[in-house]
Amino acid sequence: MPTFLAFLRAVNLGPKRVFPKDDIRRVVESLGFEGVATYINTGNVRFTTPMRSRARIESTLEAAFAADRGFDVPTIVFTQTEFRSIAADVAELAAAHPGLARHYVSLLKDELSSAQAAAVEATSGDVGRMVVRGRAAHALLGDGYQSGEVDPLAATKLLGIATNRTHTVVTAVAERWC
Repeated sequence: MPTFLAFLRAVNLGPKRVFPKDDIRRVVESLGFEGVATYINTGNVRFTTPMRSRARIESTLEAAFAADRGFDVPTIVFTQTEFRSIAADVAELAAAHPGLARHYVSLLKDELSSAQAAAVEATSGDVGRMVVRGRAAHALLGDGYQSGEVDPLAATKLLGIATNRTHTVVTAVAERWC
């Protein structure tokens, strides 16, 4: 069975959207998925399933999460190969831009059109640069961006359904699960 990685959007960000990793694991296992593991409490989960369709896996997970939690949990799924490629891009971009203050990766539910990707990259400015590669958009932030601000380039609204992870989390997940 193939192994997939899922990334949940907007969980554990406050008192109303709580979804502990043990509960995530329980819900995924209740669907009959196997080899379920979570990493930190930001909505990262690995599993195997005989399902092949990414859209079907995402909709199955989203329905189960909503039923369990009572709120929508957008879910973005990658194969191990796809995620390994994103991690390789993270390493390449970090090497090409030494001294970044922060490197956020927006994991996208759907690949952007070339026009959408160009619009995202056009948000680049003095504090940083946006780079779109496949289903990931990288915010490469230099000194001068407001510390703690995840979207200083105002690109998030152009990405569609996405969830953010730091380059450190992307690298750690890839090392553990890919």
